[in-house]
Amino acid sequence: MSDLLGDVRGILGVTFIVIGVAFDLLGCIGLIRLPDIYNRLQASTKCVTLGTCSVLLGTMLLAGGAVAAKAFLCMIFVLVACPTAAHALARAAHRSGIRLWEGSVGDAYLEDRSRRREE
Repeated sequence: MSDLLGDVRGILGVTFIVIGVAFDLLGCIGLIRLPDIYNRLQASTKCVTLGTCSVLLGTMLLAGGAVAAKAFLCMIFVLVACPTAAHALARAAHRSGIRLWEGSVGDAYLEDRSRRREE
């Protein structure tokens, strides 16, 4: 029974690592292919956060022990730091006047700021 559990953990661990690497690769492709900083931030943040957490989860399943605890702490850090950093970068880009791609549908941040000024 213990041998079967170890095999399942190994298969799940490798599966999570492969899925995580695929998401990280898609995030890197998004950095190259997307037209402006806002789209690039959105794609890279979501893909890299999910990909890195999947790799860390796979590492937790494969390694166990102290390595699993460190991987869990790293997951928490990535889940907090990546979206926060992306928000700060997007806000700074918008405030410094970097325009959206001409194919963008709307600028919700600008609309929200103008609505607040009216109130």
